[in-house]
Amino acid sequence: MELGENTQIRANTTFVIKTICVVASAVWYTSVIWNKITTLENDNVRIHHEVGLNSSFRVGWPRGDFGALPDDMEQSMNIQMLKEKIEKLEKDVEKLRYGGK
Repeated sequence: MELGENTQIRANTTFVIKTICVVASAVWYTSVIWNKITTLENDNVRIHHEVGLNSSFRVGWPRGDFGALPDDMEQSMNIQMLKEKIEKLEKDVEKLRYGGK
């Protein structure tokens, strides 16, 4: 095999192309890893924020700081109505028991 000007250029060219490919791959993999780390950091911040909101909701809901559900309001109205009916029936029972006072 003869070593000539073309052979040396061809060898250097392939070496340069391989080097460029390796560097480009390294840069691409680094950017992929960087993006995954950034995504995980953002998810972590979002989760901590949601946990904080959930904790305040968990404490505030039973105290009534956030209002009541419509079903709870309906249930409360029904309980109040039944309470009034029971009080009226108790008065009627007392009247019957003690002779109409």
